[in-house]
Amino acid sequence: MDAKEIIILFGARQVGKSTILEIIKEKYSDMIILNCENPIISDVLQKQDISAIFSLFDGHQIVAFDEAQEIPEIGKILKLLYDEKEIKQKIIATGSSSFELANKTGEPLTGRNIKFKVFPLSISEIAAKKSWLSVLESRNDFLIYGTYPGVIDLPQKEKRRKLLELSGDYLFKDIYKFEQLRNPGLLRKLLKAVALQVGNLVSIPELANFTGVSVITVERYLDLLEKSFVIFKIGSYSSNIRNELKKSKKYYFYDNGIRNAVLNHFTPVDERTDVGALWENFCIAEYIKVLTKKERFSNLYFWRTYDGAEIDLVEERDGRINAFEFKWNPKKKARIPASFNEIYPVESYQVINRDNLNFFR
Repeated sequence: MDAKEIIILFGARQVGKSTILEIIKEKYSDMIILNCENPIISDVLQKQDISAIFSLFDGHQIVAFDEAQEIPEIGKILKLLYDEKEIKQKIIATGSSSFELANKTGEPLTGRNIKFKVFPLSISEIAAKKSWLSVLESRNDFLIYGTYPGVIDLPQKEKRRKLLELSGDYLFKDIYKFEQLRNPGLLRKLLKAVALQVGNLVSIPELANFTGVSVITVERYLDLLEKSFVIFKIGSYSSNIRNELKKSKKYYFYDNGIRNAVLNHFTPVDERTDVGALWENFCIAEYIKVLTKKERFSNLYFWRTYDGAEIDLVEERDGRINAFEFKWNPKKKARIPASFNEIYPVESYQVINRDNLNFFR
């Protein structure tokens, strides 16, 4: 908050960006939050009249533009404010889609901004608010209903209703609005196919076959889903050894609840056949939150060979490698593949099961 740079908060809808602004406002009384979905605020900003924009600040020293992706050329506007010597205000902007806000803030704000990604709640955040015991008691629920702030404290029936509402058109509002998709149904069909393949290699040509569109269209839609913080991809780790998979990808959801809502599948953990995939998705998403919080800038991959040897997650940082295997059942043992251990400088290998959830604290 003491730096001059503009703060930008990215994250999917409903993860709590506006709530974060309210929390900041509680600590800094000299702050005003301007909702860019308000047509009057939007009109003033789009005219790019510095004095008119300045009048919106009402003398406050900290100014937040919520839902800033709603404003065309928002990057140019924020740059004008940053560069205007008469304006001393600290500026914060939030956006629910990186493809829109990033494209409009990226180049104009080079060297003028600090970016933060906002995720659904991490289990360490939930434990801080409640207790670690409550986290352990809710472990199965996290796998089915995820950790969206507006979901975790609801009764089960309400969780389903909320998640189905979220995973409907609301979650993709920015994609529909800014990309003017000709076939929104295709987006949902593609997302359902990805949801069914969590933890497995994803073949873009197969997805194109399934959806009946070109590979280029599938790649574009997947990119949009990534940029709206619905899914993320992990590539394969390889040093060009002949039997390693090199260009394969896996896709995961930032939130298990959204994944299950896409499939309308909320069956309890004990009755499911996909619990391994759910656990893997949950763990990798949770580890990304851990890395982000600790500001550890790692490259994440999976590793697999043509003869079936595999590692769920390979973390590469500063030339060192940490490897992880995710097993829901504590009785299932795992060993690091000898072929990987012999070739790569592995610093650690850990098996994360439902009994050592504290790894993510």
